[in-house]
Amino acid sequence: MPKISVIGAINWDINLFVERFPRIGEEVPVERIMRVPGGKGANVAVAAARLLGHGQVALIGCLGRDDIAERQIKILKDEGVDVSGIKFTGSAESGQAYILIDDEGRNIINTLFGANLELKPEDLRCERILSLLRASSIIVLIDPILETLMAAASIAKEYGKIVMWDAGVRSTLGAERLKEILRNVDYLVINEVEVKNLTGETNPLEAWRILSEINQQITLILKLGERGCSMINRRIMASVPPVNLEELGLKVVNTVGCGDSFLGAFAASKAQGLGDIESLERANLAGALKVTRPETRGSPSREMLERYLKFRAKARIIRR
Repeated sequence: MPKISVIGAINWDINLFVERFPRIGEEVPVERIMRVPGGKGANVAVAAARLLGHGQVALIGCLGRDDIAERQIKILKDEGVDVSGIKFTGSAESGQAYILIDDEGRNIINTLFGANLELKPEDLRCERILSLLRASSIIVLIDPILETLMAAASIAKEYGKIVMWDAGVRSTLGAERLKEILRNVDYLVINEVEVKNLTGETNPLEAWRILSEINQQITLILKLGERGCSMINRRIMASVPPVNLEELGLKVVNTVGCGDSFLGAFAASKAQGLGDIESLERANLAGALKVTRPETRGSPSREMLERYLKFRAKARIIRR
């Protein structure tokens, strides 16, 4: 049975590599096209499975009854992900994302959520999915519909699980509207734009203070991209600087999926029994290694992460 269950989107990504982004009304040639599996939920599940091994991570989501779904299931199984928690619907096609990537690795994403919107709260109570949630020590929430998020967070806490949430696009709803979910979250993993959307604050410490009024036990993890990451909770405030890829002879190719690699590695490290700081350092390294790969699911294998572990950036403890 799995150590981690991930609830979130499964998409088929069409990556369009261009020299630069077009202006409104302008046509820019596509230099290369890559069609690859994606979706934040699936990406996180694969990133964690690559580090934990076969059958240790389950994905809970929804696909259409189409050719994309058949390809997705085969790929996920090949990655060692438990797919028994995936629902199929005939009322929507499988999710798809259309991604422009420029020469600097930056991206613009347009997503058809499709079947991803069909995972409902009642689905989580079916025995097949409920057994996965009961077996897992960590539940990772990504981007199902709001009602399903609320139900998932509640069920996870009902069974005493560690809950990690990448609030993503839901952060625009604000902390007040999301407080029912936030009360059940142990680790909130978001970026700078999302923390501002969620709390109205750009200062991470002030943002955590607002969140702690809802949940005193919450840990805020900020993904800072090329500036590394940071963590704040009641006990500690720490930051991890970026990994120097140039010193390793590596370069940025594609930043799409870096946050998913980060979260997958953090969850996997915690599932292995590692502490918060070491897990944060490993997650930071995994996100950095992902940018050197063109594919969305370019997260490192266990062997690759271990090979570069000695080059990981060390955390700076600001307070205890």
